[in-house]
Order: sequence, then C-alpha cells, then structure tokens
Amino acid sequence: MNSWLIFILIIIGSGYFLELFVMSLNIKALSPVLPQEFADTFAGDEYQKSQNYTRATSKFGLIESTFSTAFILLFLLLGGFNQLDLLARSFGYESIITGLIYTAFFLLIFTTLSLPFSIYSTFIIEEKYGFNRTTIKTFITDLIKVIILSVVIGGPLLALVLWFFETCGPLAWLYCWVGVVLISVLLQLLAPVLIMPLFNKFTPLEEGSLKNKIEEYATREQFKIQGIFTMDGSKRSTKANAFFTGFGRFRKIVFFDNLMDKLSEEEIIAVLAHEMGHYKLHHIPKLLIASIIQTGILFFLLSLFIANEGLFAAFSMDHLSIYASLFFFGFLYTPINLLISILFNLFARKNEFQADKYAVSSTGGSQQLVNGLKKLSRTNLSNLTPHPLFVFLHYSHPPILERIKTLRRLKC
Repeated sequence: MNSWLIFILIIIGSGYFLELFVMSLNIKALSPVLPQEFADTFAGDEYQKSQNYTRATSKFGLIESTFSTAFILLFLLLGGFNQLDLLARSFGYESIITGLIYTAFFLLIFTTLSLPFSIYSTFIIEEKYGFNRTTIKTFITDLIKVIILSVVIGGPLLALVLWFFETCGPLAWLYCWVGVVLISVLLQLLAPVLIMPLFNKFTPLEEGSLKNKIEEYATREQFKIQGIFTMDGSKRSTKANAFFTGFGRFRKIVFFDNLMDKLSEEEIIAVLAHEMGHYKLHHIPKLLIASIIQTGILFFLLSLFIANEGLFAAFSMDHLSIYASLFFFGFLYTPINLLISILFNLFARKNEFQADKYAVSSTGGSQQLVNGLKKLSRTNLSNLTPHPLFVFLHYSHPPILERIKTLRRLKC
C-alpha cells in the first residue's frame, strides 16, 4: 500500500478518534450539581436544560463527524477524487478554469451532504432549546448569499493562487502569501460596509441613557468610534453577543438587539469595556500578525507538495495538477493546523483574562462584568463544567467559572 495513503488514513483516523475521546470526556464532565456561583442565576430546571443542550449538541456533532469521516474515507478509497478530476477535465478548459470547476464540484458535494445536518441543528436542536428564530426563507436566503460570495470572492482568490503556482516558480508561495494577506486585509476593511449588511440589519443606537453612558465611557478611555449600532441578531437566534468591527476611526460598536433586553446598562458597559480592552491591549494586531505568519507557513509547506507523484498515487489520480494538490495538502496539514489552533487558543484565553482585567480597571469594579457574564451563560445555556482537555483543544475563551474566579480576585 502507498505510504502516503497509510499516513493520510492515520491522520483521518486519529483525528476522528481524538475528537470522539475528548467529546466523551466533556459529556462525562457535566456535573449534576449547580456551581454555587450560579445559584442566583439559574432558576428551576434551567441548569438541567443547559446540560441537556450540551449533551444534544455534542452527540449530534459526533454523529456528523462520523458520517463525514466515513464519507471522506470511502470517497478517497474508491477513487472519488480522480473521478471528480476526470469530470472537471471533460469540459476541455485550461488548468485554472478546470481547477475552479473541480473545486466547485467538490464544494457542491460536501455542501449538499452537510445541508441535512445544518437543517437538523437549526430547526430541531436549536428550536427545541428555544434558540432558533431562523425562518426557512432566511435559511435559504443565507445559503444562497454564502454561495454567491464564495463564487465572487473565493473564485478569483483561488484563481490567483493557481496562477502564481503555475507561473512564478520557486517563489510562488511567497507571492501567494503576500497576495492572500493583502486581499484578506482588504476584505476585513470592506466586510462591515459591504458583506455584513447582506446578512443583518444595523441600526444606530437610539438616543438615551445607554448611548450617553457608552459615549462618556469611550471619551474617558480616549477611544474614538464612528458609531454605536444594534444588529438584528434575534432574526436568527436568541443567543446574545456584542462586538467591535472596523479599524481606526471607522470602528463601530455593535450589540445584538437581544442583548439589550437581557443586561442592565451597567452590565452592557462592562461587556463593552472588555471588548475595548482587546483594542487597547493591541490583541487585534497581534492576532493579525500571527495569522499572517501562519498563512506564510501554510503556503511554504504547500509549495513542497505541489504535484507530488506519491501523494497523487495515494488518491488514485490519473493526472498531476496544482489545484488537486491544494486539496491533498489539506489532509497533510491537519495535524499542523491542530497544533497551531491549540497555540492560538492558548493566547486567546490569555488575552481574555487581560481584557477582563482592563474592564475592571476602567469601570471601577468587577461585579457588573461578572453579572453580565453569568446572565449571558444562562441565556446561551453555556456548559459550566467543561473538561480541561476539551478546553485545551477547543476553547478560545476561558471557562466561565474560571473567568469569574479570576475577576473576583482583581482589584480596581
């Protein structure tokens, strides 16, 4: 058997069983006893409901992972990648267009296969636990918009990458790196203006006490903002959130509309202060730099496996191509991506603690942020007792109890 094939099968299998093991640990870690910290937050059977929600989403995730893993294995072992390549080549176009056709077919297959799971998650699980507000019309419209954006943005970007690797020789990975980074930064600048409004409606926060308090706080912290907006998050879910968007003087504060009903004005300011802490402590540019470095590493490693004959033989391919190399390299990159994601999550959790500390020092206390976090945990049916290994692998935020304990130790 091809050694590359053996290696890829090991990657797929170990990834699946690792996730199965960690998810099982996380389910077993659910404690039937409500943590004392939340005795004043969860009423009646709300805590049991949050545990049932974690079990339901975890088990459903395992079912979806089992199905997708089994399909990938069958698709690989039965020569599906090659058959798809032959179909794409049958149209008779040059290599870049053929690569776009190949990618489109591949994404169409896996989008179609994942669609039933997305429908079940949205309209059965999320509906059962009171989160879903997505209508069938909104679901279909969102799907169409995502497909259009993938074609309009993803298509030209992929074509650019293929063109660089076909024409620029050994330095192609460097040109890809620079090109993708520049386009990504441009998209981040344009997203709040052109992309996000395609999915949600942004409304300026109405005049009143909350807006005045936010503006006073931003002025006191010397934080310039272009505007304060609410977003119709309740259009799709009852889950609440808040975030900043934009760069420099174009920064905007955005609150989910359902957040306004769940938190007091002081608690909203505390949540805002936490988000502002990420900006003040330069977490955003640091994360951007780290992502840029990661992208460079990815393209350099990719360049080492372009049209690798042994790798193509593992996928039973009749023809070598740059576009298929991108897909095959994705399998090899999976372990590296896991390690990088663990590192990113480690720094992200550290940043959350730092942003919490900033919020406490800039608002004069920790209690309002604690109250806000507890209310959001109840609203979102958060898992209060996740397993440490699950946190280590997947959490970009510290567990809520750990955050609250740390907050209570902070002094203004």
